Amino acid sequence: MKEIEVIRVKEDVQLNNPVLIVGLPGVGHVGKLVAEHLVEELEAEKLLEIYSHHFPPQVLVDENSEIQLVNNEVFICHTEKNDIVALIGDHQSSSTEGHYKLCTLYLDLAMELGVKRIYTLGGFPTGQLTYSDEVLGAVNNIELVEELKEYGVTFKENEPGGGIVGASGLLLGMSKFKNIDSACLMGLTSGYLVDPKSAQSLLKVICKIFDIDIDVGPLEERAKEMEKIVARLKEVEQQQKGMPDMSTVKDEDLRYIG
Repeated sequence: MKEIEVIRVKEDVQLNNPVLIVGLPGVGHVGKLVAEHLVEELEAEKLLEIYSHHFPPQVLVDENSEIQLVNNEVFICHTEKNDIVALIGDHQSSSTEGHYKLCTLYLDLAMELGVKRIYTLGGFPTGQLTYSDEVLGAVNNIELVEELKEYGVTFKENEPGGGIVGASGLLLGMSKFKNIDSACLMGLTSGYLVDPKSAQSLLKVICKIFDIDIDVGPLEERAKEMEKIVARLKEVEQQQKGMPDMSTVKDEDLRYIG
């Protein structure tokens, strides 16, 4: 197997003002949920599959016990305003070198398809089990800020403070050398769980950008289930806060415990 293997499923694709959306696994799987939902709801056509030894050494097993080597996939979603080139996948690279090599491939594909704008999608970890519908942005061209603010994206000085790790950030930096305007859009999420509720907020922004109407029903159902889990976690957290500090309990008091 080559270092990176690209299998083309469809040839001679004609695109209308294409924009690349990148929704790979990351914090809260927020970007992945949004991109996969777009692919499903817009009845996208698969363009190609990407395999690489930079992905984890793993296969996935389906409901029929059949395996599939982990990969990334590119789909074409047709809309009136723009055709969306959607990059989704099972994993990101497991090495720094792989991140750069795969992102180089992604950019080469984007240029081949005539992409002039890239949106990478992800989650911004807050560390809090509370919900906010805010979508945070970062750009490689300052002129994008005012445009994206009109769609409800917020920008905060020096945020994210730790930078943007993985393809979501690397593609912004590398695409600047290719003169491709790029933005990273991040839904706020706890960072502890898969977060379909944050994905809903991010999807709303994407729908405004592309002037499309997408059924959020499946995400809403997943969000309701996740809310039950979060509520339980909050309950456990409160119970733990009410527990005595064992470091302050005297030895003679221990006979009353348990």
